[in-house]
Amino acid sequence: MDMMTLWHLTGWEFAALAFAALLVGFSKTAVSGANTVSLAIFAAVLPARASTGVLLPILIAGDVLAVLTYRRHAHWPTLWRLFPAVAAGVVVGTFFLMWADDEAVGTSIGAILLLMAAVTVWRRRAADRAAQAAVDAEGDPGERSGRSGRSGPEEITSRAGRIKARSYGVLGGFTTMVANAGGPVMSLYLLSAGFRKLGFLGTSAFFFLIVNTSKVPFSVGLGLIDAESLLLDAALVLFVVPGALLGKWAVSRINQRLFERLVIAATVVGGVQLLVR
Repeated sequence: MDMMTLWHLTGWEFAALAFAALLVGFSKTAVSGANTVSLAIFAAVLPARASTGVLLPILIAGDVLAVLTYRRHAHWPTLWRLFPAVAAGVVVGTFFLMWADDEAVGTSIGAILLLMAAVTVWRRRAADRAAQAAVDAEGDPGERSGRSGRSGPEEITSRAGRIKARSYGVLGGFTTMVANAGGPVMSLYLLSAGFRKLGFLGTSAFFFLIVNTSKVPFSVGLGLIDAESLLLDAALVLFVVPGALLGKWAVSRINQRLFERLVIAATVVGGVQLLVR
């Protein structure tokens, strides 16, 4: 096999990459943030910098499938609020990649993800306690907080909401550029904004399709995407489809509370992997 010879891959290494590609499809249609495991697998099998270039087209393929599945559930006000900050983060990440080594990048992003996961868990528990205290007097807190059957939350227009969106946006753009690790950052933002499953998946699907596609010229310019990486992508992209179908089947069987816990758990796992890889 020319492709395996070109990349010096054994059968087991290719199988690991194929599983990682399948997991990308699953994460895009079920548990966003789980593809940080894919990131770790790609970085373990391939050279660290090269792995980001190979993984990016795989992620875009997963994004396309996610958009086709959840396109009706996107919350565009949230997306428009995030994009300018994300663009700034991508530019900063591009310059950072010009001089930072893999160890510095992985350690810093891993630490950030773990800190953000801890803050998110603390905020969710505080919100749950406040909602429980108010339920008898004011009814179902889910109706008041925007966490009912709607796909997304009410638009946040406060100064604190705008600052929060910009902060997460810059960090998301930075992490997605330097390590394809923006998924956990955006997952934590969408959870903290009160999104339910379908709104969460639809909004993140469009977000990452647009952001990942915009990263392609930067990755080509840095030499991360070339003919050799695309040859490997052509062999791996086929495994994204069954993963996406599995995710679509699984998400309807996961309740909202379990969904949130799985997203946070995937974020923690991804952060630990970035710290120790």
